[in-house]
Amino acid sequence: MKLSDYVIDSLAEQGITHIFEVCGGALAHLLDSLYGRTDITTVSMHHEMAAAIAAEGYARVSGKFGVAMATSGPGATNLITGIGSCFFDSIPCLYITGQVNTYEYKFDRPVRQIGFQETDIVSIVKPIVKKGVLVQDADGIRSTLEELYSLMVDGRPGPVLLDIPLNIQRAAIDPPSLKGYSRGSPKGNPSEDTLDQICSSIKASTRPVILAGGGVRSSHATEDLIRFAHVTGIPVVTSLMGLDAFPHEDSLFIGMIGTYGNRYANLAIANADLVIALGTRFDTRQTGTRPETFARKATIVHVDIDPLELNSKIREHFSVQADVRQFLELITVHPDISKIPTPYIPWLEKINQYKRSYPDFKEPATSAIDPNYFLHLLSEDLMDDAIVCVDVGQIQMWAAQSLVIRGAQRFLTEGGMASIGSALPMAIGAAFAGPKRQIIVITGDGGFQLNIQELQTVYHHHLPIKIILLNNNGYGMIKQFQEQYLDSKFQSSGIGYSNPDFLDVVRAYKIPSMQISSNDEIDHALRNSLSDMHPGFLEVRIDERSRALPKLAVNRPVEDQEPLLSREELRSKMLIEILPEPEKL
Repeated sequence: MKLSDYVIDSLAEQGITHIFEVCGGALAHLLDSLYGRTDITTVSMHHEMAAAIAAEGYARVSGKFGVAMATSGPGATNLITGIGSCFFDSIPCLYITGQVNTYEYKFDRPVRQIGFQETDIVSIVKPIVKKGVLVQDADGIRSTLEELYSLMVDGRPGPVLLDIPLNIQRAAIDPPSLKGYSRGSPKGNPSEDTLDQICSSIKASTRPVILAGGGVRSSHATEDLIRFAHVTGIPVVTSLMGLDAFPHEDSLFIGMIGTYGNRYANLAIANADLVIALGTRFDTRQTGTRPETFARKATIVHVDIDPLELNSKIREHFSVQADVRQFLELITVHPDISKIPTPYIPWLEKINQYKRSYPDFKEPATSAIDPNYFLHLLSEDLMDDAIVCVDVGQIQMWAAQSLVIRGAQRFLTEGGMASIGSALPMAIGAAFAGPKRQIIVITGDGGFQLNIQELQTVYHHHLPIKIILLNNNGYGMIKQFQEQYLDSKFQSSGIGYSNPDFLDVVRAYKIPSMQISSNDEIDHALRNSLSDMHPGFLEVRIDERSRALPKLAVNRPVEDQEPLLSREELRSKMLIEILPEPEKL
């Protein structure tokens, strides 16, 4: 059989139902192998970046790996943003690129290029994939595919790349004679001694906190986390990537920590005497720029599948290399867990005081729409199975602060790569992975224009994606930075920036649209925009001066966000000593 047929058959055997691609000459045989198939749907996107991110969205929702394909040269390089996002956020995806024939590929010859659109994509993406392979031997295709399938999900999940030259795609192979790949042994579990010591730390603590990161979702451990939290009575904060790892209506949920975290959640983790961090990498958006000040009086337990993330950024007392789900399964049934004393009532009451003192939204005093208030209202109208895909920038922070994510709902956003414009293609992948589920895009005017062409994909497939665009007429997060550090010189974030009439543009794609600009229009707009399973677009006009607050400035600990509390007020909220004022930059 033709090798390209074998590749597509193999993907179908892995349970892959959708492949996202943009066609090109170097993909000719792979596309031909998809023609007429009923078990795999070929989703033709309108930019390879969008195809790569759609595969990411498919993987995040389906629990399988995502697949995107592109032609050689510019097609392959356009995938890089999506590949990088999957690498940084630990999402398993297989990226397949077409390549020129091996007889016109330069290999080690000291020339720039021989074949048309020839590009060494394997070398280019090497730092952001778990493995990249240029297939040179057709008879090695089974072993190569099986190795890549294994690598995507073993240990810390992530993307791989398969570069297949045209003459290899069309090569004849004999499937029964192909050799397979032998998978290595999985990593071991944490030792009994380590579990004993962690249980002792839990019993000794009076102010414990669980920090749930993206690794909770990656290891399919959300139910295990809920069980562990309720067995122990320990409250839960999340990172941005772990935001939907724990239901927000749960009495033990505190909020999101970090630079733009909920002030009450930051106060909780700052005052904790024990932090159990699950599947998170303690990046500076969580700890602030002075990681030594983060949870400085707490015993830190860090559980992560990636040994390189352990004990690398902050002082850790227990560094546990393990799958988060396996760790939670073991510690929840540990004999000492049942001996933990009564729930942490004084600690939980203190946290609730923080929440009452510093709510994440306020009732608006004017008719102007406040983003946090609007997004809180939005969450009240979401279906129980809604998948919310959120763009990057101020939009991401407002949504993370104020959306209430319930039960089976999902919150999808990019963390490490954080490319604006990612929400719409992410939603397209999510829509195919979660048919019949409500799909919501929350985006801004700047990001929306980067992948606006994918409105045609939404229309073509009649995807039930509701797009909510918060329009503040510029790159608000950049404006906020320029305002704080560069004397409000809004170069390129405002000066030189412009928008089209979004209603005209979206209606050109035959998608129903409406616009609001005042609070008294919100209820009616949400009822009408979200009431059916058809594509829709709602533009929400907000003040250009809207800012994502609270925000942590450089050199301050996480409990000391702007707008700054008076030192007297901060001291009254702290159970540990506050730090001296940092030196001015």
